Amino acid sequence: MATMHVDIVSAEESLFSGEAKFVALPGEAGELGILPGHTPLISRIKAGGTVKLVRPDGSEEHIFVAGGILEVQPNAVTVLADTAIRAADLDEAKAEAARKRAEEALAKATDKADIAVVEAELAMLAAQASAARRLRESRSSRH
Repeated sequence: MATMHVDIVSAEESLFSGEAKFVALPGEAGELGILPGHTPLISRIKAGGTVKLVRPDGSEEHIFVAGGILEVQPNAVTVLADTAIRAADLDEAKAEAARKRAEEALAKATDKADIAVVEAELAMLAAQASAARRLRESRSSRH
């Protein structure tokens, strides 16, 4: 069975390093599906999406990514994510609570730099909550 080596890393940690037979993720120009032997490419990763890995045994892993860079070589895929969180670690309620705190901070912010930082954080938290909700719904629809 043909596989490729996949590395998914963020600034904080390596989230996955191993073999996969398929990878899907949100590229800047649309959803990308990558199989072993794929044509080399480099692409930006759309913020707020989920990387889906299919291991050689058919099991799947999902990792939320908040932007980054993708490099594809014929037998290797590297995802350098700005932020990455395993789907199992995504918590919709925590992301929503953090989003509310960030909205309160935004209401009090007066400096343009502070406002920009909080707005970026709000966008990432909203994307995390949305990804957690989509993954939860897809799991419940399979059962």
